Amino acid sequence: MKGTNIGEFEELVLLVVGVLHPEAYGVGIKNAILSRTGRKVTLSAVHAVLQRLQEKGLVKSEFGESTRVRGGKRKKLFEMTAEGSKVLSDTRDIRNELWGEIPSVALKTSHT
Repeated sequence: MKGTNIGEFEELVLLVVGVLHPEAYGVGIKNAILSRTGRKVTLSAVHAVLQRLQEKGLVKSEFGESTRVRGGKRKKLFEMTAEGSKVLSDTRDIRNELWGEIPSVALKTSHT
């Protein structure tokens, strides 16, 4: 398996795959990112990240059933693997530890 370090956008896509389970597919992931974060991303960017996550063993995919709505095309559905879940958990733990170590005075914003 390739490395398990993930970037911020990979983390976001992986989180959305978990949230949308069992219906996580490209367009749904793209739309969920927009609705939850206001961040506009392209479908090709989502697909590129899903491919990287799959190469790292953090997600797996399979084709769903074909539907009339999609003109007989099948959705490629993504699911987080056990390794993907572990990476997210480890990432959350590191972030929480770092947040806990920031002095409260450093988090204050100045209003000038």
